[in-house]
Amino acid sequence: MKIMKNDEAVSPVIGVILMVAITVILAAVIAAFVFGLAGSTGTSKNVGLTVSIDSNKYVVVTIQGGSDLASLTNISYSNDAGSTYKAFVKRSGTGYAVLAPSDFPLNVGQVINSSSTISSGDRVIIKGTFSDGSQQVLVDRVYG
Repeated sequence: MKIMKNDEAVSPVIGVILMVAITVILAAVIAAFVFGLAGSTGTSKNVGLTVSIDSNKYVVVTIQGGSDLASLTNISYSNDAGSTYKAFVKRSGTGYAVLAPSDFPLNVGQVINSSSTISSGDRVIIKGTFSDGSQQVLVDRVYG
């Protein structure tokens, strides 16, 4: 009795398995590259503020909290659509003092004021600077 051995099917099966494996590995590398780029985008900061205008036309900001309040290192405002930014002031004794780096982090419930008055129709932009170096507009509103 003669036993015949047929090895023809082994080579095509191995070839298909290798091609599928290469395709899967290539897809994983491309996906890692794409998702790696997407992961480098910045996220917005979370700081809660209540903003109002007092009877003397000063901007009054009450700090409400937020998960990123502790990393806030500076806060400033503009009432000329962002051309120049000015420092906020805090009540100090009987007067006001410009916020200094030592005043940060700000506390929940703390009230700060603009150092100048605003006019009706002014666009007030409040910008925060954070410990990671990023800056974010916290408020952008026209008052009138």
